[in-house]
Amino acid sequence: MELYDLIIIGAGPSGINCGISARKKGLRFLLLEKGVLVDSLFHFPTNMTFFSTSQNLEIGDVPFISHGEKPTRREALEYYRRVAEAFELPIHLYEPVYGLHPGESGGYTVQTSKGLHATKTVVVATGYYGTPRLLGVPGEDLPKVKHYYDEAHPYIGQKVLVVGAANSACDVALETYYKGAEVTMAIREREIYEKVKYWIRPNIENRIREGSIRAYFQTTLCAITPDRVQLQTPEGRIWIDNDFVLAMTGYQPDYSFLKNLGLPIEPGPVQVPAHDPETLETPLPGVYLAGVVCGGLDTSTLFIENTRHHGDLIISHIQSK
Repeated sequence: MELYDLIIIGAGPSGINCGISARKKGLRFLLLEKGVLVDSLFHFPTNMTFFSTSQNLEIGDVPFISHGEKPTRREALEYYRRVAEAFELPIHLYEPVYGLHPGESGGYTVQTSKGLHATKTVVVATGYYGTPRLLGVPGEDLPKVKHYYDEAHPYIGQKVLVVGAANSACDVALETYYKGAEVTMAIREREIYEKVKYWIRPNIENRIREGSIRAYFQTTLCAITPDRVQLQTPEGRIWIDNDFVLAMTGYQPDYSFLKNLGLPIEPGPVQVPAHDPETLETPLPGVYLAGVVCGGLDTSTLFIENTRHHGDLIISHIQSK
């Protein structure tokens, strides 16, 4: 096997950013991606516009030119493709990682669906968008239940239950309503999440107030059947007719994958994968974390724009050894 200086697991913006840093320092490296290039962004809603400006999403000092101040999903996919191409990053797509084992002469052997790769160091840049937070209710495995939203067209004329009250849930409720769906929301709290984007919150609150979108507050979803859902409301349990459940309940790091690699998780409600915040090195020597996976369940603190320094930080620490 060829011995790499570095293998990067995940070819999202953070993985690509680490690859750029490795390229600039002349390291022998490889990126392994279980899906498509920037897989998380690919699974964003089709018509999504980013909250961040294009400038804040730039990596590798490559300008991100978009038609508007805030780029679209399609523009982001094209941008990161061009960045990976410009730096000639060696990326193996559709090659999931199955295990990480100590190498015979130091370093690690990375086991994938297509074989083994030997490396001195590893960066785990797997993000969190690939693993939805499940509801844990009967019927969640029915085809009518979606944890990822694509576009409104499939829900025209359908009875849709949106679970959640944060940005994604409000976006989905409004978009499907405007396209002709009969929308109901199940909201665990007493009100819409306070940090919903300032241009969305008044709109969703007004639609709820006028009755265009029906909302059950302090309510949880109890069960799902092919044609109905059961809700636990403050007044008791009720059944309502339903065609689709859009569970916009958020996402989390793939903890089973991290544990399979041998990476410990810090105790506490945030479940941060253990790492040194100064160097991003984990308790496994020579294995690092990069990007939003560093935040654990606190997925509202780390983004592309405030983790862009991770690549240079990690490569600098690797070279210092």
